[in-house]
Amino acid sequence: MFIQSKKFIPYNSKLNLKVKKLRQDMTLAERKLWYEFLRGYRYRFVRQKAIGNYILDFYCQRLKLGIEIDGETHLDAKSQKYDDTRTEELNKLGVEILRFWNDDILEGLGEVENIIENKVKEKENPP
Repeated sequence: MFIQSKKFIPYNSKLNLKVKKLRQDMTLAERKLWYEFLRGYRYRFVRQKAIGNYILDFYCQRLKLGIEIDGETHLDAKSQKYDDTRTEELNKLGVEILRFWNDDILEGLGEVENIIENKVKEKENPP
């Protein structure tokens, strides 16, 4: 069942329990990005946001920007196809997705922060 309003993108309310569980069980990379950057960012991001039939690791409603953090489970062909389909469907809803590997965050958070900041500037000043 989708919940929809004029202000927000629809989401499957059956995902609410899973969202709550994922917020409690964030990965090390998710915790690092959240507590060291996104939690205090100048635009409000939320953790584990249901959109459509999917759950984004992080989402900014104002920018319609999602951030996904991928680990080893995303390496096989089936997972990559699923991720591509998921990204396409979210793009159709107007949501742009940035993807990072766990190691990108754990070993180079500063570069990840720069990429996010550059995408935000791009969204603030569209061509």
